[in-house]
Amino acid sequence: MPQLILLRHGQSQWNLENRFTGWWDVDVTDKGVQEAREAGRLMKEKGIHPELCFTSLQTRAIKTLNLALEEMDRLWLPVEKNYRLNERHYGGLTGLNKQETREKHGDEQVHIWRRSFDTPPPPMAADSEYQMTTDPRYAGIEVPATESLKDTIARVLPYWKSRIAPELQNGKRVLISAHGNSLRALVKHLSGISDDEITGLEIPTGQPIIYELDDSLKEIERYYLSEK
Repeated sequence: MPQLILLRHGQSQWNLENRFTGWWDVDVTDKGVQEAREAGRLMKEKGIHPELCFTSLQTRAIKTLNLALEEMDRLWLPVEKNYRLNERHYGGLTGLNKQETREKHGDEQVHIWRRSFDTPPPPMAADSEYQMTTDPRYAGIEVPATESLKDTIARVLPYWKSRIAPELQNGKRVLISAHGNSLRALVKHLSGISDDEITGLEIPTGQPIIYELDDSLKEIERYYLSEK
């Protein structure tokens, strides 16, 4: 029976500062390091032994994966990194404090930008200090100017279908270390959650989600490992 583990990165510095992060590369906090290590210890304790890992090109997800694998004595596992697992791009909101943005634009508008399924935030300015188009990790990749959750799903699912799903169908136990919105995209797909309902789904940092799947990769059971 295929088994998939989803892990949102440990708390990042901008999570702590309540800022929109998106594709900007920030590190995990001390608490984030602790969350990642605890996730690894929990997986080891519960007998969850991934055989193959996928992550984004962002430090917070990569470091979370490495810290968890270290606790599991599995740093030797193969890891594939791909931008399609990156966080949603928050466009012109990147770097802004969420509360200050609410005070400036109003709660309703910010709620739409954050939680609407298909309404993206304003695009990032070409001269923004948070522009990632010249970052060498994205060479040859068209960096978006902004993304809605719908856009993020359209980015994630082709990679899921081409690279991750075949590994699960070949019997591999897979661990994905990624981000709130890229993981939300996978949960929506695997659990058949509606467009309206998925926007309200919160995925906590550092908490492994286990999917028990059938041979066609449909959900049999989904649970937080800490609750078992």
